[in-house]
Amino acid sequence: MIWHADSSAEGTPLAPANEQAFSKSGKESALERRILGLLDGRLRDLAEQLFGDREVHHYQEYANIVAIKRLGYNDHCPVHMRKVALNALTMAKLLQARSVGLSMETEDTGTHDDSLLVLLLAAMLHDLGMAVTRESHENYSVTLGLPLADRFLEHYYPDDPRRRVIARSIIAECIVGHTATVRIHSREAGVILLADGCDMEKGRA
Repeated sequence: MIWHADSSAEGTPLAPANEQAFSKSGKESALERRILGLLDGRLRDLAEQLFGDREVHHYQEYANIVAIKRLGYNDHCPVHMRKVALNALTMAKLLQARSVGLSMETEDTGTHDDSLLVLLLAAMLHDLGMAVTRESHENYSVTLGLPLADRFLEHYYPDDPRRRVIARSIIAECIVGHTATVRIHSREAGVILLADGCDMEKGRA
């Protein structure tokens, strides 16, 4: 068995991976490179782990199969998830350049990087519920996505359960709020709502 590479000092693997790597489209890989270009340090390392996670990828692919083939709905594939992540991180960087802090910063519960981590995980998990159904899919996305997010949060914050709880809570808000059917209150959730709505390319709109 091969393990994903790990950047922590302890060298504890984040998650096992099968010997044969899953295939990605050129668009997926290109978007991942652009996302990684916005990140550095431990956050970039975690993003690489996230992009290489088979379970996350298979959920994303199956959500799109259900959306397109079963429901006749628009695209909800891994490319869409990565576009939302890129949009969200770009918006966060623009806000930072204008000295506008996200909620974790302004509430003194985290740093700008903590907010970026929340945005990245929420964007990559926000539509997993399409694997179940369209109606209330955001709630199913929380059910399917939070256990996956927990793996990455525990890896990123191994000795900080308080920060894990806060990040997990905002990720849940980002996911349930991305369809604009639930009132949201954090700036992180607002960014995800806008980032999702900005993906209006062919196959989506």
